[in-house]
Amino acid sequence: MKAIVFDTFGTTEVLHEARIETPEPGPGQVRVRIRAVGVNPVDGKIRSGTMEAVFPTTLPAVPGGEIAGVVDALGEGVDHLKVGDEVLGWSDTGSYAQYALADATVLAPKPAALDWIHAAALPVASDGAERVLDLLDVGAGETLLIHGASGALGTVAVQLAVARGAHVIGTAGPANQDYVTSLGATALTYGDDLVERVRALAPHGIDAVLDAAGKGALEDSITLRGTTDRIVTTADFRAAELGVVFAQGPQRRSATRLAELARQAADGTLTLTVGATYPLAEAATAQQVSDSGHGRGKLVLTVD
Repeated sequence: MKAIVFDTFGTTEVLHEARIETPEPGPGQVRVRIRAVGVNPVDGKIRSGTMEAVFPTTLPAVPGGEIAGVVDALGEGVDHLKVGDEVLGWSDTGSYAQYALADATVLAPKPAALDWIHAAALPVASDGAERVLDLLDVGAGETLLIHGASGALGTVAVQLAVARGAHVIGTAGPANQDYVTSLGATALTYGDDLVERVRALAPHGIDAVLDAAGKGALEDSITLRGTTDRIVTTADFRAAELGVVFAQGPQRRSATRLAELARQAADGTLTLTVGATYPLAEAATAQQVSDSGHGRGKLVLTVD
């Protein structure tokens, strides 16, 4: 099968197209013929080697882990899915490829009204957003500050927090202020005097902070909270030295919850914004954009 591979750690230049063996599903697995793949910041961090302590990688490797596609083959013991089912979720093998293996228990059915590209944009962002909101214990009546509110994870986190009854203040670039407002948050830009501008919007204080941007906002967040308590980052590797929780890992993968959010995305209750799409062969370009940390919404690879 056709896949994107890296044989050594480094910049996006190490990514290249290759022909590799098509995997066979083991017990409890299915093989998925991939139609679209979500590109996530962690893909680039694993490729660069900076995540080796957290995600050890055997080289050569296929990047990615977020998929939408069609069940192509069943492993032993899988009886709730069948060949031809359209699904979304997470892969056990790299996802920048024509086929991937997946644990059958973490795949959700793709609603007919949800296209492949938006289906691939949902699993990682929804899992990460819910996991962090639970870590922060965000509840009704609280004020949550989200850095990176226009990104893939931030977009979902804003909406889920608002649904919990929280007031959300979301930071984003100047071009994304109206977008963040449309999600239900109070928008403001990054930059100078952030602490003072947040305090003007939340005179009674900030109850919790989610940093999904990783652009040096942790110090201001600690100042606003007056403590490192109830601050979580998914993007700033200085977290430990500042005493802040770094959220990592796929601890909450739930096919049931993913199916519900997919239904909401299909009927328009949940907004999913795709910033750009690229063919599989242009995976390096997609990761360059992802590595830059700019833009709105999710980057997605399409697979022929």
